[in-house]
Amino acid sequence: MKMIRRKLGLSELEVSPLALGCWQFAGGDYWGERTESSQVELVSAALDLGINFFDTAPAYGDGESERVLGVALKGRRDKAIVATKVSSVIHSADDIVKSCEESLRLLQMDFVDLLQIHWPARELPREEIAAAIGGLQKSGKVRAFGVCNYGPKDLADLLGTGLPIVSNQLPYSLLSRAIEYEILPLCRKHGISVFPYSPLLQGLLTGRWRKPDEVPIPRARTRHFRGNRPQSRHGEEGCESETFAALDAIRPIAESKAISMSDLAIAWVAAQEGVSSVIFGAGDRTQLEANIKALDVKFDESTLKALDEATAAVKAHLGANPDLWMGESRYR
Repeated sequence: MKMIRRKLGLSELEVSPLALGCWQFAGGDYWGERTESSQVELVSAALDLGINFFDTAPAYGDGESERVLGVALKGRRDKAIVATKVSSVIHSADDIVKSCEESLRLLQMDFVDLLQIHWPARELPREEIAAAIGGLQKSGKVRAFGVCNYGPKDLADLLGTGLPIVSNQLPYSLLSRAIEYEILPLCRKHGISVFPYSPLLQGLLTGRWRKPDEVPIPRARTRHFRGNRPQSRHGEEGCESETFAALDAIRPIAESKAISMSDLAIAWVAAQEGVSSVIFGAGDRTQLEANIKALDVKFDESTLKALDEATAAVKAHLGANPDLWMGESRYR
């Protein structure tokens, strides 16, 4: 299937507007049991449908996600752009190199297309980070370098080393628009692609839940919900009334365009200036095909204005802190 490609930042990488998130490959309590064969079939279907971008990390199932992705891409590596990460818990340049080499072993690959730091590594001097990444690129083990969850100061500090950063993976959706205050403009200024995750905000933007108490506990931990809910860590009052009022306003907008709320939400993120590819999850080919339909959605000015107004109260309440789970932001 023919799908458009977009440049990832200032790199030579050309990626599909949707990227398959591979955290689910690890299974576990959150994702449920997954068979290796079903995930291999899912990757094959994604490639057949024109998706060439896959995002994984060592932290996803202690390497299990990487291992399964490697199995799935056997014989089709040349069709894929593979992104993985190094942990933010790194104490030296050697830790970055060792993490990358372990990822390559699990993936059964000679190189990764995009290596990202999962969270800002503030304990490690930025010059050492730049030296390690530069060495990996020179050796051919890494094609391009990106970051995840970097706020304006962390991003500016690392840019100061001259290290080319092609992407910043961030939470971004109609209900989590904090990056629009500072981070997104900075990324646009430096030609850094925003690589959004949680475009459906853990299922909220599918519209399946109409009241806060209907949302399962593991999905009701973000700052949108009261801080005294089980498993919550942020301690804030939340903005449940604003969030569900926004959902009630988004629903008729989607209906007026004869599309699902999911398609509308994914399409909106994908259409934002500076966004190259949106990370999404799927369980099977049918879900893949449904998500891909979002790329056909076109927005006129009146629809964009209506969506902005529908979500403005949530944006204002949550402010410039992009952290979905912590009131004391891990972003800076």
